[in-house]
Amino acid sequence: MSSTRNNQKRLQTPEAASSVNVPEEENNSTQNQGLSFSIPTEFVDLPSRGLYYPDGHPLHNVDSVEIKHMTAKEEDILASPSLIRKGVVLDRMLQSILIDKSIQIKDLLVGDKNALTVAARVTGYGSEYTTHVQCPVCNTKQDFDFDLESGTTVGAAYARQEFNDNIEEVEFTEQNTFVLTLPKSGHAVELKMLTGEDETRLQKYQNKKENSNDASTALTDTLKSIIIRVGEYKNRRDINAFVESMPALDSRYLRKIYQRLVPNIDLTQEFSCSSCGHTQDLEVPVTTDFFWPKS
Repeated sequence: MSSTRNNQKRLQTPEAASSVNVPEEENNSTQNQGLSFSIPTEFVDLPSRGLYYPDGHPLHNVDSVEIKHMTAKEEDILASPSLIRKGVVLDRMLQSILIDKSIQIKDLLVGDKNALTVAARVTGYGSEYTTHVQCPVCNTKQDFDFDLESGTTVGAAYARQEFNDNIEEVEFTEQNTFVLTLPKSGHAVELKMLTGEDETRLQKYQNKKENSNDASTALTDTLKSIIIRVGEYKNRRDINAFVESMPALDSRYLRKIYQRLVPNIDLTQEFSCSSCGHTQDLEVPVTTDFFWPKS
C-alpha cells in the first residue's frame, strides 16, 4: 500500500513537551534545548496513479504522496467538537499530515483520499483495527479484527493500458470521464469520478436529512453527482429528472460498472460469525472506532 521513507521505530510520547513551535512547512521536526525529534514520514501509493487529474493539478501523473505520521496535533483535530459537527474533521486531519501543502484534500479523488485515510490510521494506531460488526444472518454483534495493511488497489481503469481489455463496453474520454450505454433505456451516459469535495457535500446532505427524519436519498443523490451527461443533455435539471425515473436495471448496471472503473483501495476481508458460522466478505466499516481505538 505504501513505501516507507525511513525504517526508524515509532517513538513513544516524549516526556518533555517542546516550548518552541516550528512550522512543519519549514522543518518537519520539533526542537527544544536538549531535544530534537524528527517526525517520521512515508509515501502512500495513490490508487489513481495520478492518471485522472488534469494538467496543472499537483497530482497530475503523480503516483504517490508523502505524509507525516499522526501526532498529538492530529489527535487534537480529531477531537474537535466544532470540526466534527461541521463534518470536516477528517479532511482537516488529512490536510495536516500532507507534506506538500499545495495538495488540497477536497480535490482528491475519493479512492486516493481513502488510501490516505487508511495510511494515516496505520501510522497513528497500527494496522490492526478492531470494531463491532453484526452478522447479516443471525444479527449477533461481535468484535472483528481487520488488517489495514492487507488492502489492494482495485478499479480496472486505474491503468489506462489495461482499460480496453477489462471493460470493453466503456469509452474513456480525454477529459478523464467515462461513457457507457445503459442496457434498459439505451441512453448513453457520461460519468465523472467523485472527489473528496463531492463526498463531503453528499455526506452533509444525508446528515441533514437524517436529522430531519426525512427518507434517505443517498443512492439517487450519488447517481446525480457522478452523471454529467445523458445522451445530448448536460443540463443538471434534465439529468436529475432522468435519475429519478431511471429503471432499476440501469441503476444497478451503472453502479456495478462505476465500482469497476474507479481506482480505490479494497480492504474487504472474510468474516466468519462466531455464533452461527456464516461466512462472507465484509468491507471495513469506518465507524468512530477507526480513529478512536478502544485501546
